[in-house]
Amino acid sequence: MSHPFVLLISASLTDEMAIIQEGYAFIPKEFSLESYKFLFSDPLMIINAYSISIIVTLIGTFASLLIMALLAYPLSRKIMPMRNSLSFFIFFTMLFNGGLVPTYLLYTNFFDVKNSLLALIVPGLLVNAFYVILLRTFFHVSIPSAIIESAYIDGAGEFRIFCQMVLPLSMPVLATVGLFQIINYWNDWFNGLIYITDSSYYSIQILLNTILLNAQYLIDNVQYSTEMENAGTIPTQGVRLAIAVIGVFPILAAYPFFQKYFVKGLTIGAVKG
Repeated sequence: MSHPFVLLISASLTDEMAIIQEGYAFIPKEFSLESYKFLFSDPLMIINAYSISIIVTLIGTFASLLIMALLAYPLSRKIMPMRNSLSFFIFFTMLFNGGLVPTYLLYTNFFDVKNSLLALIVPGLLVNAFYVILLRTFFHVSIPSAIIESAYIDGAGEFRIFCQMVLPLSMPVLATVGLFQIINYWNDWFNGLIYITDSSYYSIQILLNTILLNAQYLIDNVQYSTEMENAGTIPTQGVRLAIAVIGVFPILAAYPFFQKYFVKGLTIGAVKG
């Protein structure tokens, strides 16, 4: 599994002409940092984009887990009225949605999230129907009803039971869903493409996509321009690989901290104790 990433990093550190002439290799034929120099030609821009992505990922993941857990827990309780109807309504959103144009008009004209951090947090990411159903199933199957009943006898309310008993017992599934949400928020570029026009709100994915498109534009149009004689030296192949390295590295760094919960969260309930 690590071989593709090693090849990716090695190729991003290889000279452009060496890649074109000899292809990719695990050991660079000719070491070069030109791709990264091109990407970091404006380091403040990269730092700002990383900051936006980190803020959006942390806030979005925390808010998403909190909202989905608060929604899933009542649905797992048999005493909740109309829980089946509400569960069907949530499931229905997995099959049908309002479409891109109505969604865009709703978020820009009514909620006014354009060119804001909310545009990168809320649309299409904050609540995921599949994760809500996953959490509801975990709460229903894996949280012993005897624990909740004993807490009732001791006088605890629903919110206290949820915070002090249900959440601590649900760390595997919360970590699993949290990892998925971290990946979703970090890799998201569509919301930025639709709702962000101010470059100061560019996430790292939007910025890297913009850099890649600009580099490709220069290469494709260099023959029509006399003012871009050096544009042909842009390492387009290396830039693509360097973009992939910069985009995926934080996720690779975070994954080991979630791995034990991730595996347990996926397998929980598969075997009865």
